[in-house]
Amino acid sequence: MNENLQRRAPIYEALIRTKRDRVVSFDVPGHKQGRGNPDLTDFLGTQCLSVDLNSRKPLDNLIHPVSVIHKAEEIAAEAFGAADSFFMVNGTTGAVQAMIFSVCKSGEKIILPRNVHRSAINALILSGAEPVYVNPGVDKRLGIPLGMDPDDVARAIAENPDAKAILVNNPTYYGICSDIRKITGLAHDAGMYLLADEAHGTHFYFGDGLPESAMSAGADMAAVSMHKTGGSLTQSSILLTGANMNSGHVRKIINLTQTTSASYLLMSSLDLSRRNLALNGKGIFAKVVEMADYARAEIDKIGGYYCYSHDLANGRSIFEYDKTKLSIYTLDIGLAGKEVHDILRDRYDIQLELGDLANILAILSVGDRVFEIERLVSALSEIKRLHSRDRAGMIDHEYIEPIVDVKPKAAFYADKINMLLRDAAGMISAEFVMAYPPGIPILAPGERITGEIIEYIEYSREKGCILTGTEDMNVERINVVEV
Repeated sequence: MNENLQRRAPIYEALIRTKRDRVVSFDVPGHKQGRGNPDLTDFLGTQCLSVDLNSRKPLDNLIHPVSVIHKAEEIAAEAFGAADSFFMVNGTTGAVQAMIFSVCKSGEKIILPRNVHRSAINALILSGAEPVYVNPGVDKRLGIPLGMDPDDVARAIAENPDAKAILVNNPTYYGICSDIRKITGLAHDAGMYLLADEAHGTHFYFGDGLPESAMSAGADMAAVSMHKTGGSLTQSSILLTGANMNSGHVRKIINLTQTTSASYLLMSSLDLSRRNLALNGKGIFAKVVEMADYARAEIDKIGGYYCYSHDLANGRSIFEYDKTKLSIYTLDIGLAGKEVHDILRDRYDIQLELGDLANILAILSVGDRVFEIERLVSALSEIKRLHSRDRAGMIDHEYIEPIVDVKPKAAFYADKINMLLRDAAGMISAEFVMAYPPGIPILAPGERITGEIIEYIEYSREKGCILTGTEDMNVERINVVEV
């Protein structure tokens, strides 16, 4: 990595020059550097509003970058070890969908785990690509979906030699990593592309002793949520591509769905965050791992909780574990993860990333402080003392293997019947049902609704999970395929 090059931040530098020039603005946005909306300026600050600008020649244009944005993307590509990078301002959702659109046409197959984010299945609906699911399996104690076993991937390739690509989560929401290098090799040997959803893996590129990044493993494309663990603003992301990809084709695909009014606030945050990680990432993520290890040790001393980490690794479905993740199993104190999550928020003013039926997840970054971790530890100890109970009758799994009867696109656009979810056993879902976060569908279009799934959804509702995906905002009714 060229350290002198990584010290540059071309978009940020161009914005500073534009401010100095004091250009009279007769273009959009209409707030005119904040003057037209004093309340917004008071809330966000003059500095922020003054660089919320439209694309101009000195600032380049994201849909066809030739100067400062182009240079910023080149520098980012070098930092991540990619052939090319593309700044995304509609989140990693847009990056995941651009990956799939770039390599799969209607009717073509893609091999992927079922515990993908909804953005990947939405891409199948929009593109007409057909999923070949490699079921990830479940850790029987923790109830969480695992990674992709290379043997299962090899079997899927053998049974579907016409598939165009394989998509891998690197890592999963819970921090579990598949053997991405081996799976990449399997994909390339079969003439398939390897795509990686690295929404939770930005730090893999910059820290020591962390799981392998997709680009270093030889992947063809990777969608990286810089805003999650990289420090940029929410909604900003980067799409990385390897040497086998046609960058012009990828840009054309991105421009099908990405806004033509790209936010310079988001792009400059990508530029500055990349610079920070390239120059300081090793120290940043060493500190994060140290804090996570400290938190695990302290929480395990409480008893009743289980903070899992690399001790889970089995070399196959759990090839590695992301040590920066603070994932905590809660069922042994008789509380669902969502219940602990809500108690922490409502009674202790502590906001976690996720609470599901058996686990909570805290995302740690360099912005966290040890005394805040001690506050979390103290709160968890008190919650155990005040609220623990017998765990009898609690559901202990987060993944139900789907029965796919209809292709996602066909089911989504099919003639539909709207009915009570509790009466829908045996029908084919025409829409999603999911708890958010993590945004992994319980049901996706084209999947058969079973009694087990209905029971799971009702139990999730009872435990306070936020259910989304259906037209019915209460998720009491569901659209099913008319037969």
